[in-house]
Amino acid sequence: MSDRPDMAAPVVLDRARPDIRQFAVQAKLPGLVFLALLVLGLLDPRIVSSGNLWNIAIQTSYLALFAMAQTMVLLTRGFDLSLGFTVSLVSVISAMVMTGTGDMPILWGIAAGLGVGLLIGGLNGVLIAGIGINPLVTTLGMANIVMALASTVSGGFPVPGIPEAFTEALAEGRVIGIPVPIVFAALCFALLFLVLRFTVFGRSLYLIGANPRAAKAAGVRTGRVVAIDYVVCSLLAAIGAMLLTARTGSGEPNLGGNLTLESIAAAVVGGVRLTGGEGGVTAALLGALFITIISNAMNLMQVDGYLQQVLLGLIILASLILGRDHKKR
Repeated sequence: MSDRPDMAAPVVLDRARPDIRQFAVQAKLPGLVFLALLVLGLLDPRIVSSGNLWNIAIQTSYLALFAMAQTMVLLTRGFDLSLGFTVSLVSVISAMVMTGTGDMPILWGIAAGLGVGLLIGGLNGVLIAGIGINPLVTTLGMANIVMALASTVSGGFPVPGIPEAFTEALAEGRVIGIPVPIVFAALCFALLFLVLRFTVFGRSLYLIGANPRAAKAAGVRTGRVVAIDYVVCSLLAAIGAMLLTARTGSGEPNLGGNLTLESIAAAVVGGVRLTGGEGGVTAALLGALFITIISNAMNLMQVDGYLQQVLLGLIILASLILGRDHKKR
């Protein structure tokens, strides 16, 4: 099911002739995911073992959170190039608060992490929507600021000593047998799906991405919607950052690593358009799953890390080319 809402435009439906082409487009990525597992499983049976499939599911949950965050701003023709460094700063700040707070350290650490995400998203939103600075320039500048802050406050070293209860709850915990990271990703997916499909805010994001001038003419307060959108993006990044911090067991100034590139790649591979107004969290989830399967397989096959980045870049370019051709047709 697509999570793009129905637009208020006249549409002629031919119920006697189902849209086979549209069905083929929607089924393309699930088919690629299945094909990738089949082919890679034949090359290395370890990839489709039950243990590794659980590992893929957990890894996908982290990337899916960041891909969904990136999707929210991509829908409005934006980017968040600061996402990866936001993850690093949230990790460092939340770890420092948890290791330096006497009473309720976990609660204060989570609050601090969410606060950092809220602040960065708010600043991005004000600069982009309020002042009118280009999203690419704004988030690139923010990325440099946040990267410097993450390295400065941590001294460039990991922040150890976070409470074991934090790690046990978010990294090792399970809810009715399901790992906590998967539960968080599923809850965020369900909430965002409902927001994009059934709320005025969600419909406004698609309208802004499809035609900003038409959105304004329709009465959409585009500045406020876009500003809130960047806050949502950074809050999702903060949630993912704390889950990753629990997994590593320390605050890491380099935790964000390649997450900006990977989150954009997952969204684009899933079918979210860089030109805005098309895609959704279902696309982000499927794209994250596809990227994770490929990365997991390359790790098991001991493919060089730099070559993995080259292949990831090629996947992005191929997705853009295929998407461009589809739009032309």
